[in-house]
Amino acid sequence: MTEYRLLYDNPLMGPEHPNDFVNEGNPEIAFDGNGVILANADPEELGDYAHWVLWLNRVFPADIKIEWEFQPLREPGLCMLFFAAFGREGQPLFSPELQERDGYYPQYHSGDINAYHISYYRRKFTSERYFETCNLRKSHGFHLVAQGADPLPAVADAIDFYKLTVEKRQQLITFSINDLVLFRWEDDGELGPVLQEGYIGFRQMAPMMAKYRNLKVFGIKEEGI
Repeated sequence: MTEYRLLYDNPLMGPEHPNDFVNEGNPEIAFDGNGVILANADPEELGDYAHWVLWLNRVFPADIKIEWEFQPLREPGLCMLFFAAFGREGQPLFSPELQERDGYYPQYHSGDINAYHISYYRRKFTSERYFETCNLRKSHGFHLVAQGADPLPAVADAIDFYKLTVEKRQQLITFSINDLVLFRWEDDGELGPVLQEGYIGFRQMAPMMAKYRNLKVFGIKEEGI
C-alpha cells in the first residue's frame, strides 16, 4: 500500500504565494485571481538568455509526487520541471560554492548541478511543433532518457487548466497529464547514481506565457519500506 503525505501546498493565487521561490533570470509574474501568470520580462531578442527558472527554496525527499495545474496562454515556447536537483558534490542548490545561474540552459544541464528535468509544451522551435513530445532528461550531461506524446493543444484550444503529475518512487519516474500516463522510466544507474533528495524548479523559454495554480508536493511511503 502506498501512503502519500502532503509536504507542500501552494495555491499560487496571490502576490504572497511566490515568496517561497528563488528567481534565476528575469521572470514576469502577474495574477488574475485564478492563478499565477508567468512570462519573460527580458526581450525575446536576447535569445537563450531571455529564459528563466523559478526554484522552490526547500529540499524534498527522494520519493515524491508533484502536482500542479497548467494552462498555456501564449506560444511559441517551452515549459519544464526540474526535480531531485542538487549540487554535483552534494552542495545545496544555493550554495556559494556553485556557479551563478541566470536561466541560461547549459548552466542547468551541463554545469555543476544534477537533476532530472521534464520538458513539456515543447513549441519553441519548428522541429518541436512538427512532432510534439514530452522529454525526460537526466543531468549532469543532458541525457535524453524517456519520451512520450504531448497531448496538450495549441493555446487557442487550451480553454481550461490541465493537471500535471510527476511521481518519483526510488528509481521509477512517471509523468502524466490529466491522469493519462505519458511515460515511465526506470533509472538503472548507467548514467550515474539514481538522484535522491533535492529541489524543484520551473522553467520557461521566451516568449512563452502560462498560468499555474495548486502546486502540491507529497512524500511517498510504501508499506513495509
